[in-house]
Amino acid sequence: MTKIIPVILSGGAGTRLWPLSRAALPKQLLPLLSEHSMLQETILRLADWPEVLAPMVVCGNDHRFLVAEQLREIQVLPHSIMLEPVGRNTAPAIAVAAYGVEEGAEDALMLVLPADHVIRDVKAFHLAVQVAAKAAAQGRLVTFGIQPSSPETGYGYIKKGDTDRVAEGSFTVQKFVEKPNRDVAEGYVASGDYFWNSGMFLFKPSAYLAELARLRPDIADITKQSFEGSYRDLDFCRLEEKSFMQCPSDSIDYAVMENTHLAALVPVDMGWNDVGSWTALWEVQSQDEAGNALRGDVYVDDVKRSLVRAEGRIVAAIGVEDLVIIETSDAVLVAHKDRAQDVKKIVDHLKRNGRSEHEVHARVYRPWGSYEGVDIGERFQVKRIIVNPGSKLSLQMHHHRAEHWVVVSGTALVTRDGKTEMLSENQSTYIPIGVTHRLENPGKLPLHLIEIQSGSYLGEDDIVRYEDTYGRS
Repeated sequence: MTKIIPVILSGGAGTRLWPLSRAALPKQLLPLLSEHSMLQETILRLADWPEVLAPMVVCGNDHRFLVAEQLREIQVLPHSIMLEPVGRNTAPAIAVAAYGVEEGAEDALMLVLPADHVIRDVKAFHLAVQVAAKAAAQGRLVTFGIQPSSPETGYGYIKKGDTDRVAEGSFTVQKFVEKPNRDVAEGYVASGDYFWNSGMFLFKPSAYLAELARLRPDIADITKQSFEGSYRDLDFCRLEEKSFMQCPSDSIDYAVMENTHLAALVPVDMGWNDVGSWTALWEVQSQDEAGNALRGDVYVDDVKRSLVRAEGRIVAAIGVEDLVIIETSDAVLVAHKDRAQDVKKIVDHLKRNGRSEHEVHARVYRPWGSYEGVDIGERFQVKRIIVNPGSKLSLQMHHHRAEHWVVVSGTALVTRDGKTEMLSENQSTYIPIGVTHRLENPGKLPLHLIEIQSGSYLGEDDIVRYEDTYGRS
């Protein structure tokens, strides 16, 4: 079989899975079903497959270090991590990836996969890819149609056409249809000719780019310009920003697939779910005899068909049915499963009111580790900081705040105005306003410390970086 490069699309904020999924840590980077994140699960489905080459990940700038760290955790060296300056939907994202695949592996096919899908029957998935590869090698733009198990109204559908003669098991595409109402969806399922639109594709990069140039030359020209102007930044490929930001936003379905004569469909039944809501997550999780999906420190009594998830504190539920109960350190969601799609309204409310709970968790991740707010008041703030082994913060200075660091565990190497000192458990140091400083973890275990900030302004933008390992200075 022809070599395949997986192209993993890791954009989006997953707002319907709030409060667990947020802009700074969206659902594809969360371990929703196992100890691995959904991004990691997507990549691991193709592990140990000889025809599959190193993956390419397309993501936003804000997620770059999280993506890189998650790939390192599963010992995957990527083909590249391509950074979009701004989200422009799937047609441009796939285009810049296609230019990258052509440049690095001209003869390879590109397997486009969203990073946030669940596939329970991996063997069926592999077999479908093998069928699709035969059609893609003949120039087809192959999409995977999911055998519908119910008349879902939240998915688009694809109507199967005739058998495609270029590859056994593939079909022509008669039409794409938008999300239907219930009655129409029931007719689709009963006919046997309609399949859920999975948003997964397999094709030659040259075939996709040629059709994009024919159908949407504006997107093709701008994405080519942006890719040709890209540059390396540490382990990342940064697209040229000005041109990419001028690119129209459009999906691959609207821009290409609905208008091309090269579309082919490979039907597959593989336990697929796009986990687009809490109800969808409940459906794919293991359930007890009462139909409850439970995770974390949870107590239930006379509870039925509910999803209860505790991230930090104990969550207890008694005598309720069909609920979604999600606890995080700074927010709690309680909703009826039938209203799971309305969670987006909460996110919209938070945005309108200038709140931050839709964007970041109480624990904020950085390339060197993480920090979490413990307490805050007038002119002071307390944080719990974790620095990964071998990592260090930027060399920096603050105009408005002083900091007091207390080492809880591990070893800290502290630089203050060019002088260094080593601190161990229960030792502390003071960083006055205006002093250039840096915190490092030279040890082999995580460094845990408490930071007490005091001053007239405590915002994260009061940081002047002079030197930074991660290119943020």
